[in-house]
Amino acid sequence: MVQRRAPLEVFFHPRNVAVIGATEEPSSVGHSVMKNLTEESFEGRVFPVNPKRTTVMGLPCYPNVGAVPVKADLAVIVTPARTVPAIIGECANAGVEGAIIISAGFKETGAHGAELEAEILRQARRTEMRIVGPNCLGIMRPDYGWNATFANSMARPGNLGFISQSGALCTAILDWSHREMVGFSAFVSVGSMLDVGWGDLIQYLGDDPKTHSIIIYMESVGDARAFLSAAREVALSKPIIVIKPGRTEAAAKAAASHTGALTGQDDVLDAAFRRCGVVRVNTIAELFNLSEALDKQPRPKGPHLTIVTNAGGPAVLATDALLSDGGRLTELSPGTVEQLDRCLPRHWSHQNPIDIIGDADAGRYAKAVGIAAKDPATDGLLVILAPTGLSDPTAVAAQVKQFAKLDAKPVIASWMGGQDIAAGEKLLSEAGVPVYGYPDSAARVFNLMWSYSANLRALYETPQPIDPQHPEAVTKASSIVETARAKNRELLTEAESKSLLKAYGIPTVETWIAASADAAVEAAAGIGYPVALKLHSETITHKTDVGGVQLNLRDEAAVRSAYQAIQDSVTRIEGREHFLGVTVQPMVRAEGYELILGSSVDPQFGPVLLFGSGGQLVEVYKDRAIGLPPLNTTLARRLMERTKIFTALGGVRGRKPVDLVALERLLVRFSYLAAEQRWIKEIDINPLLASPEGLLALDARVALHPVGVTDSPRTAIRPYPVQYVQPWRFEDGAEVLIRPIRPEDERLMIGFHAKLSEKSIYQRYFHLLTLDQRTSHERLVRVCFGDYDREIALAAEMRSGEAGERELVAVGRLSKAHLMNEAELAVLIVDEYQSRGLGSELARRLIDIARAEKLDRITVEILGDNRSMIEVCRGVGFQLDHLEDGVIHGVLELV
Repeated sequence: MVQRRAPLEVFFHPRNVAVIGATEEPSSVGHSVMKNLTEESFEGRVFPVNPKRTTVMGLPCYPNVGAVPVKADLAVIVTPARTVPAIIGECANAGVEGAIIISAGFKETGAHGAELEAEILRQARRTEMRIVGPNCLGIMRPDYGWNATFANSMARPGNLGFISQSGALCTAILDWSHREMVGFSAFVSVGSMLDVGWGDLIQYLGDDPKTHSIIIYMESVGDARAFLSAAREVALSKPIIVIKPGRTEAAAKAAASHTGALTGQDDVLDAAFRRCGVVRVNTIAELFNLSEALDKQPRPKGPHLTIVTNAGGPAVLATDALLSDGGRLTELSPGTVEQLDRCLPRHWSHQNPIDIIGDADAGRYAKAVGIAAKDPATDGLLVILAPTGLSDPTAVAAQVKQFAKLDAKPVIASWMGGQDIAAGEKLLSEAGVPVYGYPDSAARVFNLMWSYSANLRALYETPQPIDPQHPEAVTKASSIVETARAKNRELLTEAESKSLLKAYGIPTVETWIAASADAAVEAAAGIGYPVALKLHSETITHKTDVGGVQLNLRDEAAVRSAYQAIQDSVTRIEGREHFLGVTVQPMVRAEGYELILGSSVDPQFGPVLLFGSGGQLVEVYKDRAIGLPPLNTTLARRLMERTKIFTALGGVRGRKPVDLVALERLLVRFSYLAAEQRWIKEIDINPLLASPEGLLALDARVALHPVGVTDSPRTAIRPYPVQYVQPWRFEDGAEVLIRPIRPEDERLMIGFHAKLSEKSIYQRYFHLLTLDQRTSHERLVRVCFGDYDREIALAAEMRSGEAGERELVAVGRLSKAHLMNEAELAVLIVDEYQSRGLGSELARRLIDIARAEKLDRITVEILGDNRSMIEVCRGVGFQLDHLEDGVIHGVLELV
């Protein structure tokens, strides 16, 4: 079987490179690129292309890329912008696989430049050619001697993958890295990202064994779903650290709802980074400090830092930095304090920070650090040395470096001073202990390390089971929205809004519509006094602004008076046509907390969730947290925990707690609504009453996209594909529900693997794995927490026993290849259910899904003795043509 070249590999390991625009003019970009390619240790061939020259730097020069004597797999283009579309067309005709467009003068210059970019893309799309740029510095691969940039020097080899949208910042970072001896596995300037974007490059560097961490300077997100999808997968194994300027950008434009007014762009970006395990930093120093720390030290398992110091002032600075960013000081156990008492001077601090006094020598440091490291509450250690004249920085470092490899506890250091501490810094750094010149910087690095750990823990903590939204409920909710849109309306009435919430299982207060005072009186009598009357309108957004709410009405006369008052107020302020009557609702008197739960559309990330303190002062308190849908119960809890109201919900000052589990589930269902109802522009539940007695949506507002909008923003994270949930039956009538797998299925997967025979395991994985290996949380995270854009696994679920316990009897998987439009199919079935048609059914459904997802082909690999799977694949149309090392390779072309 011919091994195909990995996508994007041409940009990092090209063999034949055409430099289009090459020249010998010393001040030109074309000259700089040629100089870098020919003076470095690049092993490929370089072909200058310039119709005005016959040679460049002693190499034959060709008039166009088609005239190059061998097929160029990569083109580096440095010609004026107006010439680039035609050049890309020539490259496509010549079979060039990729192009780096260094030239500037495109969309950054206005409409004409944007038209040039569109034409470039049209030409490239005639083939499978990929493009980096335009308006970029280029790409370096130091270990390959590949420097396709116009920078003054080559980056040092190392294990950092660096991606930047700013070419100027690239050159500054390059200069800094030489001074600081920092090396890179790849150094990429992406420019305006016409084609190759964050997601592509994160995925490539995630697969690259020479890249240990990925660091990014980001000015714009681009394709948000591609970025989040790649980052979620890669962040599990490699840190992704981003610096994104713009935290002080003016508040988001005013919107017609509270949610729109509160959802600032930067808050959304932070929520997106949290959701995919990316760590955001504020400075370039933090970018590299954190990458070094995560490369050299393990991630902390908690936020508790123990500080060992020979001076109080630096420890205070470190403590302030630690606590201000969410870290905590370890509370030393009595046993730890007792051990420290035995080896430290009488006047040591007797608490954390552990101040071992200014005359501390290397031996005292070693004893203190060793004892502190064994404290079970310690999640990490910071060792500070201040230049007192009594401590030998080099000798202390020689002792401290023995603690460089503690199990699951990072050790970082701050050696303060000048030249005298250089030898000690070098000792620690070479031993794997990151060293920082200032203690507050070191404390911030620890907090960032913990932030990375906490993000991943929250993302991949097994959530509690909750049933996905039933297709019928989704259809019912969609019909409410479509009915309003069919009437050219952009606002649901309160009654419609509450019906929408009820379809998603969100409890709402009973609401009757009354088009007259008599009807309002009749409804109030049926409900029972006291009642509330609220404006019923298809056009007015906030009812209180127009006098559209009357509360605590205790009799018929009050209802009639309230009806007239609302009608008169609305007519006076907005006009009679905006008054359609009122809704009548019971007065809810349960004591509790007013919350807000909402969703609005971000231009980059699509629907965004908001949760926090609600009521009329929602925009005053601004106690809210932002998240991306869809949620699971774990993510819902983390969203709540980021608000101040969360503490009160747990019960304070003798008040009973709210049912937080029920609130989690309500947030999850609301997130389904936000993700699935694509024509909703904004939705507010304000207030959502949360009390010990239950949860109740008292008021709701839903705004729709204008009818002229034909392509609504998609969610940044793909929601559960409910369309692939379908029942099936064995021939004996036994019922099976075949559905996409969910994070909540981790417990069911453990039971599933416990029923598999060694033969089934071997035939699926081509080697034996123990039950513990197959069911570890770390492994099942990758199985159950999949990204539906990258992988869809169908689980076959049955009910067993008198209690109807759920169990999984089979799993079929369609895994997309990285950066390619194809997927691999695999099926695994519990032995007692094999050879009963379930394998064929799963294969057929996965093929249907592949077609629905517009894939080009499906591949399969089967052991030669797995006759059942061979027959299944033949039966559904696979061509099984290859046999290597006892493995059969199959392909099913879909286009």
